[in-house]
Amino acid sequence: MTSARRAALPTAAALLLALTACSSTADAGTADAADGPWADLAASAECAELREAHPDLAGTTQTNAINPHTPGYEIIDPENPDRYIGFDIDLGEAIGACLGFTVDYVPVGFSELIPTVASGQADWILSNLYATEERAAGGVDFVSYSKVFDGVLVAKGNPEGITGIDTSICGLTVALNKGYVEVPLVEAVGPDCEAAGLPAPELALFDSSADCVQAILAGRADAYMNDVNTVTRFIAEHPDDLDQAETVMLDYEIGVGVLQGEHDFRDAVVGALTAIQGSGLQAELAEKWELDANAVAEPTVLSVG
Repeated sequence: MTSARRAALPTAAALLLALTACSSTADAGTADAADGPWADLAASAECAELREAHPDLAGTTQTNAINPHTPGYEIIDPENPDRYIGFDIDLGEAIGACLGFTVDYVPVGFSELIPTVASGQADWILSNLYATEERAAGGVDFVSYSKVFDGVLVAKGNPEGITGIDTSICGLTVALNKGYVEVPLVEAVGPDCEAAGLPAPELALFDSSADCVQAILAGRADAYMNDVNTVTRFIAEHPDDLDQAETVMLDYEIGVGVLQGEHDFRDAVVGALTAIQGSGLQAELAEKWELDANAVAEPTVLSVG
């Protein structure tokens, strides 16, 4: 597989790239796997066998499309605006070290993650993306690696009494990222609200989780849904202003997205994740980044192609 072409980014991706002012080069830690933080993994018999089985990946650069605004998973390093940090960043670089390739990045809006890979402008997605058949139909195969549960972020004290994606959100404004799986679920509450003589919930759509949270802080939205680790991280950042509603719901698996048809890369990722999970590294990374509700999921492939 060749490195991704980035000569003509989609408009949204190009705009976000300019706004973040981040380079798309990987942390230097992946440049030399033999001496980097994943040296033991790269030297393992499992990874050596994978590099032998997938020789076309060795020495390449694989571009990861990310939406770097989710604390714990992927954000711009506050101490170095040219670098990304988080669980997914470490996990992706560990996969690269195992398979012998370097990772670089292209930041895009959340809804542009799959189109960026499907159009050949990035090679893969490792960005806290829930694996669903609808998303796979956009042109990627998923390799699941983690389970999480959704939480509901609300203002301190949950003044609206929100209990989930149910009639408790009738007439309220819900802030979500464009392309979130929760968008159609919130929309589906509308008929129940109308049947109860209540107005349907309104959606306020944004390009990043950070913007959704700011909408709640500014009083422009009443709720935001995302995985519970993300919700608790935002609460930790704003303990006097934010809370979590009682209900946690929507059991999903998170997956690595790979261009549909790139079976060699996809199968190599399955093997690398299996080695990483077997070594205990994935669990260690979840602990490092304080993803307390993160649960390892055996790598499985979701493909609709």
